[in-house]
Amino acid sequence: MSLALASDPARRDPAALPRLLLTVLALLILWPGLVLTEFNPALLVDPDNIVIFGRFLAGFWPPDLSPDFLAMLAIATLETLAMATAGLTLGLLLAVPMSLLATRALSVSALLTGRPARWSATARYPVRLVLILLRSIPEIVWALLFVRAVGLGPTAGVLAIAITYSGMLGKVYAEIYESVDQAPARALMQSGSSRLTAFFYGILPGAAQELTSYTLYRWECAIRASVIMGFVGAGGLGQMIDLSIRMFAGGEVVTILASFLLLVLLADQLSSVLRRRLA
Repeated sequence: MSLALASDPARRDPAALPRLLLTVLALLILWPGLVLTEFNPALLVDPDNIVIFGRFLAGFWPPDLSPDFLAMLAIATLETLAMATAGLTLGLLLAVPMSLLATRALSVSALLTGRPARWSATARYPVRLVLILLRSIPEIVWALLFVRAVGLGPTAGVLAIAITYSGMLGKVYAEIYESVDQAPARALMQSGSSRLTAFFYGILPGAAQELTSYTLYRWECAIRASVIMGFVGAGGLGQMIDLSIRMFAGGEVVTILASFLLLVLLADQLSSVLRRRLA
């Protein structure tokens, strides 16, 4: 049966050859990258490396469950969660107005004629350039800069998350505004309403669920990022992991990692519950 299908030109998949060519092209592009990174899977099964890795993992057991360490861990976990939440909140304060300035959805010429004028696109370009600048620099780099400016502690992490995530949120928010149906906003604009009124009553209702979903996803990412920034002195779980690794305290490291895993799972469950309620 399969041979009959393959031999019948009418039933042959017309996209088979393009997919094959794209696969070969992807492999040709991927291969130089693997060579440059010196990726060698054989090292993972080398007997000497397996012995070394086994000794390394053995140092993480048993986990440290002493009351004093767990008390410090609880404080660091709350610090990490607060850093992520405060940073995202400050990022929203920057992202929302910039997204309104950067989006084509609120262009008067676009709403009235369906196509934005050239001068309107030129006026939005500086705002889009600022959003690109904010999100192009990783948050850990901003954290390094702010640690120098404000000293060690969560403040540097909050500012780093706020700046980087404002660029990410602003860009995606602007694109979400443009992806919803523009007809209600266009009708409001043609009836003489302001652009903000058209946004709140014509665009926001259709975009609210997607905006909330993406914001919650970025909150989860901010929790992970706040842990990473702890390695440069921004406090929280990351700083505890760094200190424990330096002291070769494997039991403390595995306890901290378990706490971080639990924190991420709780954030994921909370996000899922909120998404279901919005849906």
